[in-house]
Amino acid sequence: MSNSTTFKPIPCGKSLPQNNIHSVSVSLPTLKDVIDYEEDTNDIKNKITTGYPRFVTHIYIKKMATFLRNKYSIDNSYEIIIINSKKYEDIIYNKYNINNTYILKEAFGIVIVAKNSSKLKDILSFIQHIGCILSSRFAQDYLYTNNILKSKQLEDLDESKNGYHNIKNILAQAYNENIDNISLCISGMNAIYSTLEGIKNINQNKNIIIQLGWIYLDTMNILQKYDYNTKIFYDIKNIDSIIKYIEKYKEQISTIITEIPTNPLLLTVDIVKVKELCIKYNIILIIDTTLASAYNLNLNKYADIYIESLTKYACGNADVMMGAIIVNKNSTILKYKEKIFQKSDIPYIKDIQRLSLQIKDYKNRILKVNQNSIKLLNHLKNKKYIKHIYHTLTNDNKSIYSKLMRNKEAIGGIISLTFTKPFEKVYNTLNFAKGPSLGTTFTLLMPYVYLAHYDLIKSKKGTKLLKNNNIDKNILRVSVGVENIEDIIKEFDRLDKI
Repeated sequence: MSNSTTFKPIPCGKSLPQNNIHSVSVSLPTLKDVIDYEEDTNDIKNKITTGYPRFVTHIYIKKMATFLRNKYSIDNSYEIIIINSKKYEDIIYNKYNINNTYILKEAFGIVIVAKNSSKLKDILSFIQHIGCILSSRFAQDYLYTNNILKSKQLEDLDESKNGYHNIKNILAQAYNENIDNISLCISGMNAIYSTLEGIKNINQNKNIIIQLGWIYLDTMNILQKYDYNTKIFYDIKNIDSIIKYIEKYKEQISTIITEIPTNPLLLTVDIVKVKELCIKYNIILIIDTTLASAYNLNLNKYADIYIESLTKYACGNADVMMGAIIVNKNSTILKYKEKIFQKSDIPYIKDIQRLSLQIKDYKNRILKVNQNSIKLLNHLKNKKYIKHIYHTLTNDNKSIYSKLMRNKEAIGGIISLTFTKPFEKVYNTLNFAKGPSLGTTFTLLMPYVYLAHYDLIKSKKGTKLLKNNNIDKNILRVSVGVENIEDIIKEFDRLDKI
């Protein structure tokens, strides 16, 4: 079959966006590439030199580790883990009760752990989950200053010295919020972790956190692994069960956290009923708005705290890691906002300058993505190659989500699909960019379960958990881009012929 004239296959291991050293995604064009990536085979190691920064150590950070090993004569029996700040260096040393055997005078965080330590794997997982990673732009500048790199990638930056304010100002407009109630973080997961830690210090007599829905992988990891007493309700359609639990344990529940919509099934809990209970029993409500964006939804009446991964739609180009915590000006939690912000790490200036340029077009990107999504949805509804479509306005979710929409086109840019045809053939045939992340101006496909929950696919218990929650392992998450919609539709319809 001839390739589409618009979308071309992107070789395995190429950065997404292409030719960008600061990209946060990587091309995985075939299902075999995806599986090899998850299995960490020798074949894939030769191809993958980049990836989502919390999961794949950036090549510049690897170069920094080599430089530091030589600079400080660090023995090869120790792993050098470079992180964003001294603050998180201290947090990790204290949390895992390890001794710092070297004195390293640097402006960033460095954790030195014996390679044979039983704690090494846990430390690496903790860093991945909470997102305290070092910026690739910082690493680039460090290597250049130390003559390890001879040149730096040229890119457009906002060098006006107002970047930090500009980002917060646009977010303040999107959320109808005061700029002082917003904190920028080094990643979306750092925003989640800082918020949960802050709440833990505020509500010390109330320790139950309720997770509503099947939400993003590392949010679930944080809730389940790091000293939070979490009660999970995967089935958010069963609102009566949720209400019953809240009524029973009302004195012990500190926080409820959910995504609107959830990832990857695009569901929305009955937020009106949940908020009524939060007000009645003084429970904090956190809403992760990343998948929809604040430009689509009016959530001011509901959230006490919003979390957004700015790496996604706010950036649009998948080349900046950043997150935001937004405390609602009308919330009783507002007086504690400094505790909420306390463990957030400030992004590197070059990342701020890059995002300051990109976020200017945030609203227009969302409008175009919404328009494309509506047209794509309407087209796919009647296609024989589609088995099931998951979206914010599917029948069982529409009544709740539509109440939150700012306008009739604010449906969001994520569509999850299952197919009547073999998944591997479908995945391998489509020539869109394929890899982790979402919210890009280019249409981006992700085999969600394979990349986010591969461990569940490999076990009977995990397979059962997926099945019980109506999550098909062969679900394809589509992040709709801003390309010509006719070209996007044409590429999907190549599936008619396989």
